[in-house]
Amino acid sequence: MKNIDEMLERLYGANAVAAQNARYSKAERTFYDFFGSAQEPMIFSASGRTEIGGNHTDHNRGKVLAASVGLDIIAFVVPSDDGIITVKSEGFPKDAVNTSDLSVRNEDRNSSTALIRGVADGFQKNGLNIGGFRAYTISDVPKGGGISSSAAFEVLIGTILSHLYNDGKVNMVKIAQIAQYAENVHFGKPSGLMDQMASAVGGFIEIDFADAQNPVISEISYDFAASGHSLCIVDTKGDHADLTSEYAAIPEEMKSVARFLGKSELRDVTPEELWGKIADVRKACGDRAVSRAMHFFDENDRVDREAEALRRGDFEGFLKVVSESGNSSFKYLQNIFATVNSGQQSVVLGLYAAESVLKGRGACRVHGGGFAGTIQAFVPNDLLNEFVAKMEQLFGAGSCYSMYLRPLGGCAVSK
Repeated sequence: MKNIDEMLERLYGANAVAAQNARYSKAERTFYDFFGSAQEPMIFSASGRTEIGGNHTDHNRGKVLAASVGLDIIAFVVPSDDGIITVKSEGFPKDAVNTSDLSVRNEDRNSSTALIRGVADGFQKNGLNIGGFRAYTISDVPKGGGISSSAAFEVLIGTILSHLYNDGKVNMVKIAQIAQYAENVHFGKPSGLMDQMASAVGGFIEIDFADAQNPVISEISYDFAASGHSLCIVDTKGDHADLTSEYAAIPEEMKSVARFLGKSELRDVTPEELWGKIADVRKACGDRAVSRAMHFFDENDRVDREAEALRRGDFEGFLKVVSESGNSSFKYLQNIFATVNSGQQSVVLGLYAAESVLKGRGACRVHGGGFAGTIQAFVPNDLLNEFVAKMEQLFGAGSCYSMYLRPLGGCAVSK
């Protein structure tokens, strides 16, 4: 394997280079075992993401604050001239997609095959070149862990197609949009664009989706390591089965409020317009839809306040707004547990345990889609060991991840 230590340090931090070298070497050996290629493979990576602010706002063209993290999917890849994309992922059966037929297949919904076909289809529909390749992938992005393993996989496939067949010149924003298309149309899951954008673009970014085709991305320069806190993501081990309807209800209910007020999405509605017809909207859309719309308006404002606090170095002010966001998600967005399975409330228990350790310091909130996923916590470093112990007591060993925020999203590690 080529010497890639400098790149590994950028992607994972200096303390992780040795472990990542071992991980990459294992993946390379398995690639050769599986494909037996005489050609030296290229290496690609796409990161998981953490949502810092903007909980369930992107699907209504709102604002988000996000960052790419040091948990990623890596791929060892060689091109093929047969037009077939073959992907073997560690621990999963092989996927094979013939690029001569990229039509949507209902029987493949909710599968990695659908994501591969969807990304290739999105490239083709955007006038970009596609072709076959063989890839072996390994991932340390926990599936269903709220760090967007599906978005990372989509972005990885897009990054590979960009470098193999488009000279690496496909804009990462375009790759994110194609990845969202793959998830929405081929995979069959309604989602906003935040997951894919954060995974593709990388770094610590504020994104304004007012123009969804041309989102405004603003980089935030902040030395998180100097804050005296660790960013932790806790997998609460909830069951994600049969939750698609719960996730889908949030954007649909928000949009139902917008439609009643003559718009397609909440970004085009003002709080004043909603309050001006509040009785009629409640009757037509239901109270939960109205509550979720109010969360949307306030959450957009919180993203601006969080970003501004970081830019001026006010970390305590930032933490205060993070806590406000978590409170709003719990009370008004209501994505803390699924109504179809109210007996499972692992996120609620995780937040209680976090607050019992933090005792008013730091901040914690539901992370990402919610319902049965992860919580996010900014933990003072002097409480980190106690925090990890409490979370692992509740959810098991390895459930608490201390995150490295990486500056790159989807990328070629070596070519």
